[in-house]
Amino acid sequence: MLRYAAGTDIGRRRRTNEDSAFAGPRLLAVADGMGGHPHGDVASRTAVTTVAGLPLAGDPAAALATGVAEVAARLDDLGRQDPALARMGTTLTAMAWDGHRFAVAHIGDSRAYLLRGPDLFQLTRDHTMVQTLVDGGKLTPEEAANHPRGSVLVRALQSGGSGEPDVFWQDALPGDRYLLCSDGVSGLVPADAIRAAMAEEARPADVIARLIGLANQAGGHDNSTCVVADVVPAGEAGDQRPVLVGAAAPGHAGTGRP
Repeated sequence: MLRYAAGTDIGRRRRTNEDSAFAGPRLLAVADGMGGHPHGDVASRTAVTTVAGLPLAGDPAAALATGVAEVAARLDDLGRQDPALARMGTTLTAMAWDGHRFAVAHIGDSRAYLLRGPDLFQLTRDHTMVQTLVDGGKLTPEEAANHPRGSVLVRALQSGGSGEPDVFWQDALPGDRYLLCSDGVSGLVPADAIRAAMAEEARPADVIARLIGLANQAGGHDNSTCVVADVVPAGEAGDQRPVLVGAAAPGHAGTGRP
């Protein structure tokens, strides 16, 4: 089973939280409303609440792919109904658990990581202009880290458009620890510090608090959101309830704290 937690913070420079996240026994998800576009909080909330309501029996990968298409359709409908919502958009990284492995759906530059033993693996590929240049050999990873257009997305879920997610399976082992986060964390906290936080903290909630603290210490110029889940024997999972945080949280008023 999964032992999980979710948390978010508005950061030090933003007035609203445009991130949303969900953690539950069968699904983990993080969405980051697109910066520079209106109503990113509406977009991320739509994405997370849509996938959180998916029926995951059967083929979780197919369910996630269908859910992403449903998010795109809902964003498009909202944009047509209200011109103020036109061109709003969001990233989405979601992992559906079937008891043995995860189905993963990903679009944008939120990320999923795996800590297995002492090693940290990035499971998702950023859909950014800079990552495309790195893949094409036109930039080194070191140059990409400081590129002024590092956050420009080439794929996202957006009103008035459609986006194809990466969908794949990830095998799980007992003791695995998974992290889903917005780029307010991964863009400010180096990989070695992410690995250390995931390896050294006992509880998922403690990992989240440490990573958000590091993001704020590094400037906190964006909202920072994390979901952490451990693969544990059934008796160690405890009594947990699904949790929504950020713009998707009940009573959200832009503070970023549920």
